[in-house]
Amino acid sequence: MPAISRLRSAFFTGLVLVLIGGLLALPGIWLVVLGGSWYYLLAGLGFVLTGVLLIRYGPIALWVYALLLAGTLAWALWEGGLDWWPLAARGGVPFLIGLFLLTPLVARALQSEAPGQSGVRAGQWALGAALALFFVASVATWLHDANRVAGMLPLPPTGASAAPPADAVPPGDWHAYGRTGHGQRYSPLNQITPDNVENLGLAWQYRTGDMRGQPGDPEETTFEVTPLKIGNRLFLCTPHQSVIALDATTGAEIWRFNPEIQGKLALQHLTCRGLSYQPPAVASTTAATTAAPTDCPGKLFMPTSDGRVIALNPDTGKTCPSFGGGKGQIDLWTGMPNHKPGAYYSTSPVVVTSKLIIVGGTVLDNVSTKEQSGVIRAYDINTGALVWNWDSANPDATAPLAAGQSYTPNSPNSWSISSVDEALGMVYVPLGNQPPDQWGGQRSPAVETYSSSIVALDLATGKVRWNFQTVHHDLWDYDVPAQPSLLDLTVGGSRVPALVQPTKQGEIFVLDRRTGTPLLPVVETPAPQGAAQGDRTAPTQPNSALSFNPPPLTERDMWGATLFDQLYCRIAFHRLRYEGRFTPPSTQGSLIYPGNFGVFNWGGVAVDPERQMVFATPTYLAFVSKLVPRTDDTSLLVQGKERSEESLPSLNENFGAPFAVKLSAFVSPLGIPCQAPPWGYVAGADLTTGAIAWQHKNGTVRDLAPVPLPFRMGVPNLGGPLTTAGGVAFLSGTLDYYLRAYDVNTGKELWKSRLPAGGQATPMTYTGADGRQYVLVVAGGHGSLGTRAGDYVRAYVLTPGS
Repeated sequence: MPAISRLRSAFFTGLVLVLIGGLLALPGIWLVVLGGSWYYLLAGLGFVLTGVLLIRYGPIALWVYALLLAGTLAWALWEGGLDWWPLAARGGVPFLIGLFLLTPLVARALQSEAPGQSGVRAGQWALGAALALFFVASVATWLHDANRVAGMLPLPPTGASAAPPADAVPPGDWHAYGRTGHGQRYSPLNQITPDNVENLGLAWQYRTGDMRGQPGDPEETTFEVTPLKIGNRLFLCTPHQSVIALDATTGAEIWRFNPEIQGKLALQHLTCRGLSYQPPAVASTTAATTAAPTDCPGKLFMPTSDGRVIALNPDTGKTCPSFGGGKGQIDLWTGMPNHKPGAYYSTSPVVVTSKLIIVGGTVLDNVSTKEQSGVIRAYDINTGALVWNWDSANPDATAPLAAGQSYTPNSPNSWSISSVDEALGMVYVPLGNQPPDQWGGQRSPAVETYSSSIVALDLATGKVRWNFQTVHHDLWDYDVPAQPSLLDLTVGGSRVPALVQPTKQGEIFVLDRRTGTPLLPVVETPAPQGAAQGDRTAPTQPNSALSFNPPPLTERDMWGATLFDQLYCRIAFHRLRYEGRFTPPSTQGSLIYPGNFGVFNWGGVAVDPERQMVFATPTYLAFVSKLVPRTDDTSLLVQGKERSEESLPSLNENFGAPFAVKLSAFVSPLGIPCQAPPWGYVAGADLTTGAIAWQHKNGTVRDLAPVPLPFRMGVPNLGGPLTTAGGVAFLSGTLDYYLRAYDVNTGKELWKSRLPAGGQATPMTYTGADGRQYVLVVAGGHGSLGTRAGDYVRAYVLTPGS
């Protein structure tokens, strides 16, 4: 009986190998026809031959498989080099099968059918040698990080930090989304250093009670807020629009405000990234024509999902009646075309100056060509009266819109955070695209000028001071996603006021913020041509000297958990249109890399004004964009078939355009990205030269994989970083649930703390009433990314004695 069992084992092993060979060889033929690698066809034949020999109990099966394994190793190293994950994807299945073929279960069956023959033992030695070579190569990849850029940024000059001016934000406070209106995400606090950061511990935790999953919540319901810290209070907003004040030292709740969102909303996403603050000192110096109110010497401004901006008293959490004509709020729907509750509102905090608040807003993506206006509006900070409006489709008419008139429908909008320099008298607006994102055949000259640009507007009039376009005729949803960071750089021995703008396509443009002139070289490079019918493509696109644009994808960059899904991805790669970055969307289906998730998104970057460096978190994910011809403007496309519905159309319908669009991540049938990891990094670069000093893969797949193994593959990030004068940076936005600390000079990970939910927000830091430096993070998850939902606000502090 044991002998019969061994024979059956060899026989059934052979059948399995024949099946595996067929699963590789048949699609492998398709791949060869498409112009791809011959490996899968040849490997499939090798599996089939090995299987047939096992079925016939031929000892030469081990020799054949040894050659197959050695060939696989050579091919894997040729394609992927000494990089563990490409090697594992190509060789994992063949290696494990090779180990099984060496077990007595198979080897003894061959020996029993070929007694006295030396072929079995020799085949075992040959196969063992091939496995050993594979193991040695694997060990070499463990000791070599093929994706690491090792280096060090220059240390800041001794005594470089200067005392802040008297009217600046106190060092221990955080008064705006990026700490100040300059959007640096940099704190002058230095208690926490690379030497003691390992001693950080949880000081307190607060739960808001506001969780996603309520009736009517869109999929993209997110907790992305960066709280403000003013005096000894923290102020934050929740996804469902509550405003909460906490004691900054203890985390105790002080007050809570409910804006009572009005009506059923057609929301595409639901979030609040933050509040804005007007200090009492600013109010007291406002021009006499708009005298400072007595009911609210200082104010918090809260944008709501039903299209309002509410002014609150930071002391009490009650509305400020003097703002908005006794209502304590202004209505952003005034003058807005195509009224549809929920389709327009400001997801990001407003800009605050001494006299104005400046408000942008988001519109629905890829639903129709009849969305609301992307107008930027400035209101009197005390009364809420409209002072000026700038509509990118009608850029010269900035006087307040007359009663009964409307702004231009469907003009490019600014859904992200703007920055301001009151000394220069400009607000810097990151502008998006005109819907639909992937087809631009009907755009006006004004839209073409300002779409996907950084626009500097005059604070007094709203007139354009300068404009820098980051993408020409954008067909890829490469809207400018992040707040510009303002700092002074040393250029040619002189201090120059600079603007640092990260983009979805991976460029970081460094401009003179007085004029928009590049401080780091920008060159125009030829771009792929051949847009869809009725559209066009720009002949060139701008590239910055400081760029995280990844190399173009090739077939050898395709990846998967196994040979089989990797083969699927290779076939899919060849079937898509792909000519590098800026490949136009097509009815065939185009590979868009980087995808519209962005190398950088709303979290942006952090800049260190003393080191004159940027701490960046580049993410790399490919997407597929496929145009679907429309036959009319009234039917809803569902899986290629049309049917009429009165409800809100599904995403990507593009009513009014000749094409709908199907957008998806470029993934295998297992839901794994088709491109090889790493998918996420941390990086440090010198802003004066554009040199990338270091870049390391960042994050694990612990919270992405079915089995929670903490493989350090480098995962995507959505949420911004924070840097400090102490030389430590913090980040929580990776798709595994950690708050991490890094040495800003080298990028070395110094510390991490497990979070109870996804941390897709930007951390901040402040000084408590006890004189200690706190690091605060929100952990609430992101609906579209599938990270765990939560309602946590957590503060960390150095433990006593550290």
